[in-house]
Amino acid sequence: MLNYVIKRVLLMVPTFAAISLVIFVVLNFAPGTPGAQMSTGESGGQDASTAGEQRESYRIFKEQFNLDKPVLFNARYDLGQPEVSTELAAILNESGEVTPARRIEAQEDIENWGRYAVPGLVRVLSDTSATPAMRALASQRLTFNAQKQNKKVYKKNLSDEERQEVKAIAKANAEIQSWSFKADATPEQMSATATQWNQWYTANEDDFRYSFSERLEVFFFDTRFAKYWGNLARLNFGVSHVDKRPVLQKVISKLKYSITLSFSSVLLIYAISLPLGIWSSIRQNTMADRIVTTILFMMYSLPSFFVAVFLLNLLTRGTPLQIFPTSGFESLDTSQMTLLEYLQDVGWHIILPIFCGSYAALAALSRYARSGLLDVIRSDYVRTARAKGLPESVVILKHAARNGMIPILTLLASLLPTLIGGSVVIEVVFGIPGMGSYLFESINVRDYNAVMAVLLISSALTLLGMLISDLSYALVDPRITFE
Repeated sequence: MLNYVIKRVLLMVPTFAAISLVIFVVLNFAPGTPGAQMSTGESGGQDASTAGEQRESYRIFKEQFNLDKPVLFNARYDLGQPEVSTELAAILNESGEVTPARRIEAQEDIENWGRYAVPGLVRVLSDTSATPAMRALASQRLTFNAQKQNKKVYKKNLSDEERQEVKAIAKANAEIQSWSFKADATPEQMSATATQWNQWYTANEDDFRYSFSERLEVFFFDTRFAKYWGNLARLNFGVSHVDKRPVLQKVISKLKYSITLSFSSVLLIYAISLPLGIWSSIRQNTMADRIVTTILFMMYSLPSFFVAVFLLNLLTRGTPLQIFPTSGFESLDTSQMTLLEYLQDVGWHIILPIFCGSYAALAALSRYARSGLLDVIRSDYVRTARAKGLPESVVILKHAARNGMIPILTLLASLLPTLIGGSVVIEVVFGIPGMGSYLFESINVRDYNAVMAVLLISSALTLLGMLISDLSYALVDPRITFE
């Protein structure tokens, strides 16, 4: 048994890695961009300064969450004047032939290149043969691209050394923010600004020279993929781009809601479906069996969101009844309650959510239990047990039911992830702040770190559930061994 468990755990490692890769690919290539609303400064009658502030906020946001990095490989260390000039020309559109989509793409490219574009921008700025508009745009982009990333501003409890580092970077970034000019600037102003940037570049030139080993490091490790796996290896799911709180901390804060709901649902499902399936198999094809089967199929066919909304309006809002609370996991005044009163209050709040989250699975599981037991009842060893004169209850419960439970235990692997993932529909409809509603909200705002955390935790629980369900086979059927 121990050897089997060790092998399965070792097999779970590459399986989880493959699942993690799929989640990474889907989220990074899905339509939409997280935080894109920050960059929509061109509409709504906003002035140029407001639009510029929004673009700058969006640039900083992308740097903080590695969204400015290439997905798999990074060859930006080879960027030079030709590549930079091409993108600047597309942004300016002096010929009038560049499409709006291409201009947006060029602006995104320049922003995402960050400090890798600095050498090319400095050369364009110093190129007297370039148009004034091109040189002006190069100077304006340098005030952004030349800034150093300051990711530690989101870190809490900074040490004195880290605090000094943050201040030094902020001071250096503030110094270069005014080194730019407009297209109608005089040649003297252009020359003075170009001189400033050339002196700055000469002093910091080592930052933009890459040895062979540094190029390899940038190519493979300065990417979203490498950052993602580096964080995952440290069990660091990053911070939410919505409120800048650590994702893992937010997940833990919502565990009590989803575990209470889902664990209660799983217990209710098995507590009712197994006896119901056994009872229905014993009374196969009787009128009672047909009535129960019809009712269960009707329950299975009803969508959970329809039943949840129907019961919410019927039993909580006074049309016609107001028996249960309208929404939430608990009342607002729980701090004044005793433990028993609190448990009663929570129980009263979650009766409807538990019912809506379990009735469909209960109906399906009872049919699986019925089918599995019908196959076993016809077996030779069950007929032998009856021929020995054993009571029917002993034949069914001791000999038949244990072997008939194998299909039910298999389904346990798919039910375990609900302990963390929760029910998205049920939690959203009933206003319960659990993992399901958190996942739904995170998808709406493109909070990729939060989505990845919930999906990865649910995937890990699925693998764990499959292992537990396999091991439980030996408990119900002694003939099964893992030696």
